Amino acid sequence: MSVLRVDATIQGDRSASSALADLVIDEFGTVRPGVPVVRRHLGQNPLPAHVWETAVSSRHIPEEGRTAAQREALATAERVATELRQATSAVLAMPLYNFGISQHAKTWIDLAIAGAPQGVRLLEGTPTVLVTTRGGAYGPGTPREGWDHNIDYLRRILVDIWGADLTVVEREFTLVGVNPALDEFTEMAAIMHKTAEEAAGEAGRALAARYTARYAA
Repeated sequence: MSVLRVDATIQGDRSASSALADLVIDEFGTVRPGVPVVRRHLGQNPLPAHVWETAVSSRHIPEEGRTAAQREALATAERVATELRQATSAVLAMPLYNFGISQHAKTWIDLAIAGAPQGVRLLEGTPTVLVTTRGGAYGPGTPREGWDHNIDYLRRILVDIWGADLTVVEREFTLVGVNPALDEFTEMAAIMHKTAEEAAGEAGRALAARYTARYAA
């Protein structure tokens, strides 16, 4: 029984998505101390993109005919899928990059699908918190409404393909204070930040409550 945490940021200690995911994990740990957290940081330790193509093409080759690289690629894909299958809860920090999902997260998703047994939904019924952050604003009425191609894609994968019981924590305007062109939105961004932190804390407590209800002796 463990919590799977996956980060896709390339921002290191400056990451807004990781900071919110930290709050989720901290609140979870306060209620359920001692539960192991399995961590995969796709930004710090990215999965090689070419491994996915090798894993997919190798599936139709008999075991005895596979090269060492093909066997390793399949083992990597199966390892990624197994992490998801074995998780009793999941916290995924997936920021918006260039109007879509990060390349590191996409490779992770592709490998997990390649490594999954046929017909298996990797997060079936698993309480999952998706933390997603955006540098600008993409809501209704904004100049870039409809430009966010990250969140809908992730919902499709996590819920429709993998079967997760999903909670989403979102924060916008993370570039306010970084990009001077956004200074006029400082007050709005501060409110969004506070709201997102409160949502992350609540998501962590709810995740812990679900865990307790299901696994407490």
